[in-house]
Amino acid sequence: MDTVEKIVEDFASDIAMSSFSGTRLRDMIRAIRACKTAAEERAVVRCECAAIRTAISENEPALRHRNMAKLMFIHMLGYPTHFAQMECLKLIAAAGYPEKRVGYLGLMLLLDERQEVLMLVTNSLKQDLNHPNQFIVGLALCALGNICSAEMARDLSPEVERLMRSREVNTKKKAALCSIRIVRKVPDLAENFMALAASLLKEKHHGVLISAIQLCTELCKASKDALEYLRKNCIEGLVRILRDVSNSSYAPEYDVSGIADPFLHIRVLKLMRILGQGDANCSEYMNDILAQVATKTESNKNAGNAILYECVQTIMGIEATSGLRVLAINILGRFLSNRDNNIRYVALNMLMRAIAVDALAVQRHRTTILECVKDADASIRKRALELVFLLVNDTNVKPLTKELIDYLSIADPDFKGDLTSKICSIVEKFSQEKLWYLDQMFKVLSLAGNHVKDDVCHALIVVLSNASELQGYSVRSLYKALQAYGKQGSLVRVAVWCIGEYGEMLVNNVGMLDGEEKITVTESDAVDAVEIALNRHSADATTGAMCLVALLKLSSRFPSTSERVKQIVARNKENVVLELQQRSIEFSSIIQRHQSIRSSLLERMPVLDEASYLVKRATATQATISANKLAPTVAPGGLKLPNGVAKPTSAPLADLLDLSSDGAPASTTTSTTPNDFLQDLLGIGGVSTSTAGVPSTASTDILMDLLSIGSSPSQNGTPGQAESKPVHAVPEAIDLLGSLSSTTSVSEIKPTHSVSQDMDLLDGLSSSTSFSGPEKTVHPSITAFQSTTLKITFDFKRQPGNARETTIHATFTNLTSCTYTDFIFQAAVPKFIQLKLDPASGNTVPANGNGSVTQGLNVTNNQQGQKPLAMRIRMSYKVNGEDRLEQGQVNNFPSGL
Repeated sequence: MDTVEKIVEDFASDIAMSSFSGTRLRDMIRAIRACKTAAEERAVVRCECAAIRTAISENEPALRHRNMAKLMFIHMLGYPTHFAQMECLKLIAAAGYPEKRVGYLGLMLLLDERQEVLMLVTNSLKQDLNHPNQFIVGLALCALGNICSAEMARDLSPEVERLMRSREVNTKKKAALCSIRIVRKVPDLAENFMALAASLLKEKHHGVLISAIQLCTELCKASKDALEYLRKNCIEGLVRILRDVSNSSYAPEYDVSGIADPFLHIRVLKLMRILGQGDANCSEYMNDILAQVATKTESNKNAGNAILYECVQTIMGIEATSGLRVLAINILGRFLSNRDNNIRYVALNMLMRAIAVDALAVQRHRTTILECVKDADASIRKRALELVFLLVNDTNVKPLTKELIDYLSIADPDFKGDLTSKICSIVEKFSQEKLWYLDQMFKVLSLAGNHVKDDVCHALIVVLSNASELQGYSVRSLYKALQAYGKQGSLVRVAVWCIGEYGEMLVNNVGMLDGEEKITVTESDAVDAVEIALNRHSADATTGAMCLVALLKLSSRFPSTSERVKQIVARNKENVVLELQQRSIEFSSIIQRHQSIRSSLLERMPVLDEASYLVKRATATQATISANKLAPTVAPGGLKLPNGVAKPTSAPLADLLDLSSDGAPASTTTSTTPNDFLQDLLGIGGVSTSTAGVPSTASTDILMDLLSIGSSPSQNGTPGQAESKPVHAVPEAIDLLGSLSSTTSVSEIKPTHSVSQDMDLLDGLSSSTSFSGPEKTVHPSITAFQSTTLKITFDFKRQPGNARETTIHATFTNLTSCTYTDFIFQAAVPKFIQLKLDPASGNTVPANGNGSVTQGLNVTNNQQGQKPLAMRIRMSYKVNGEDRLEQGQVNNFPSGL
C-alpha cells in the first residue's frame, strides 16, 4: 500500500513540477483547490516550495514578493515555511512600497517575538518609522504593534512617541495602538506615554480617540502613577467626549442603527469605570454625564442596549450616588422584560453583582425575576433561580418560598433538581419556626421527593425528633402525603421512619394542633401503608430496610398486628438483596423467639442531638466545598509547595505516622477537615480532602514537608548539630515524631500574620513519657535548639488563674556571619496540647548574634501534671537567596508545664 501511495505522489509531483513551476499565487491556489486527495495537495505544495527554494538560492528579486505571497498561503495551510524567513527581511529592506507591504505581512504571519531572526529587523523598522511616506510608516507601526518584543520596545519607543505627535491622523492612530503593545511588554515605559495619551483625548477624529482611550486603559493597568495622573488630567476630557458623542447629530461614518458611534461610547465608559473606582472626586464629576447617557440612550436597539449595559457597569463600579444606582438597576429591570434572551441573561448576571451594592433596589424587581425562573430558556431559569436565592431574607422568605414551591409542581424534570435544592436551602436557612419549616419540607417531599438529597432528609428527621409537640402533626401529615405521593422516594423514607417511631400518635390522633382536622387511621392502616411502600420500592435497599425496621417497631406498638408483620417480614427471607434478606431473618427471630425483650429493644429512638448534627453537617459541607475548589489544582504527580519543590507521591498518612500503634479512633474533626486546616495553616492550595479512614496523599506530603525534612533533631535538650541544606536537596523521609505518638498537630506562623488552629490528630504521648511533679510558678530559661548556625532559647511565664496555660517567649539568634532572610518558625505538638503562635518580631535574623528575632507561643497542656510538654520545631530561612531548613525536637521543658 505504501508503494502505491509513493508512486501516486511521485506522479503527482512530476505533473506539478511541469505545470506549476513559477506560477502566480492565484494559479497555485487554483491548483491546490483542484486536488482531490491529500497526497495530491502535498505534492503541489512540495513542488511550489521547491521552486521557491530555487528562486531564493538564485536570488531572483523580481519573484521575491510573489514567492512570499505564496509562502504565506502555504503557511496558512499548515505547512512549514521557516526556510523563507530571511526573505521577509529582504523585502522589508527593499525601497518600493509593494515589496515592503508583502514583507511586513510575511513578517507578521511567519514570525513571532520568540524568533531570534527578529532581532535583525529592528534597524529596518527604525528606518521605516522615520520614512517620509506615511504609508510605509504605517506598515512599520502595524508590524511593531503585532510582533514587538521587550528589546524592540525599548529600542523603538522614542520613534513611536515622536509619531504620536504627527499631524497625520492615521499615523497617530497606529502609533497609539503600537504604544499599547509597548506598554504591555515593558510596563516601565508607561510614564513616557502618559502625557501623550492625555493630549490625544483632545483630537476630533473618532479613530484616534478610540486608540487613545484604549492606551489610557492599558496605562492604568500598568502603573499606579499613570492611574493617578490620568485621574487628574483626563476626567474632564472624557466627560466632554461622552457629552459630544451623545449629543452629536447624525454622522453616516459613525452611525450604527441610529446610535452615534457606540464603540466610542463603550470605550469611554470602560475607562471612566477604571478611573472612578475607589475615587469619590472622579465619581462625583462623572455622575451627571452618566445619568444623561442612561436616560437619553434608546433601549429599543441593540447598540443602545450595549451602551446602557456598559453605563450600568460603570455606575456600579464607581462611587456613584444612591439615586444613580437605583437608575442603573431600573435599567436592568427593563432588560428583564426584553424579548431577547441574551439581554435578559446579562441583566440577571449584573443584578447578582448589584445585590452587594444596593439590595433594596434589586428587591423592587423581585416579581420580574420570579417570572424569569419560569422562562423557557434553561440558562435564564438557572441564573434567575440563583438570583432569587440571593434575594431571600427574613422578611420575604415566606412569599418567595411559596412562589417557588408552587412552580415546583409544573417545573421541567431537568430543572426540578436545582429548584428543589435551592428551596431546601432557603427553608433550612431562613426558617423562623419549626411548624413552617416542617410544612414546607413536607410540600417539597411530596412534589419532588426523588430530587431531595439524603442529608436534607436526615436534617428533617433530626428536627422531628427534637420537636416533641409537633410529632403527632408530622406523622399525620406524612401519612396523608404518603397516600397521595407514594412514588416519591425521599418522602417514603421519611414517612416510614415517622410511622415506625410515632405510629401510636397516628392512630390515636395525639398532639392535635388548632385547626387541624382529625383523621381516622387504624393499626392495620398504618401497617398497610408501610407494606405498600415496601412492595413499591423493593428495588431500593435503603427504603426497603427502613420499611422492615418500621414494621418491626409497629409489631411492638400494635400487638394485634404482630402476626401479620411476621408474615410480611418473612417474605423477604429469600430476597436477592443481602441486606434485606439478613434483616428479614433477624427480625423474624426477634418476633418469634425474643418476646420478652422486644418491647425494650424496639423503644422509640432517643432525641437526636440537633446542635451536634448541624455542626457536623456544616463541617462536612465546608470540607466538600474546599475540596471542589482546591482539587483541580493538584498535579497528578504530587503537590506544589511554596518553596517550589515538587513533592513526589508518598506513603499514606496512616503508614507515615504509624497509626496502627494506637487503637483510638480518629476524631470527627480529624477525618472531615484535615485539608482545610492544612490549607489555612500552610497557605497551600490544591489539597484534596480525604474521607474518614482514608487519609489523603496530599496531606501526607504536607506533613512530610513540615516535619520530615532536615537534620536529626536535638534530643533531651542536648544541643545537636543540624545540617543546613538547600531546599532542593530533600533527603529521604525519616521517623517523624520520635517520642510523640501516632499523629501530629501542625502549626505554622509567617511573620505577616498569626494562625491559631488545633488539630485533633494525636492521642497523646506514649505512656513511658508521662510523669507527675510539683507545679512551679517560675521556670528557668532553656536552650530549645542549637546548631552551628542557629540558637533558640525559650523563656516561660505561667498564666495566672490557669495552671494549664503557659506563655513561651522564643528568641532566635544567628550564629553565622551571614544574615538570614525570610525566616519562618513552625511547630508541631501532640493532640492533648493546644498551641497558638503570635506574629514574629521580624523575618530577618542579623548575623553574628547582633540582634535577634522573637516570637510568642501560647501553650495549653490539657493533661498538665500527667503528660509533659513536647514539641517538634522547624526553621526555614534564606542565606544569600538560597533556601535552608533546620529542625529539632524539644523535650527538655521544665517539669510541671
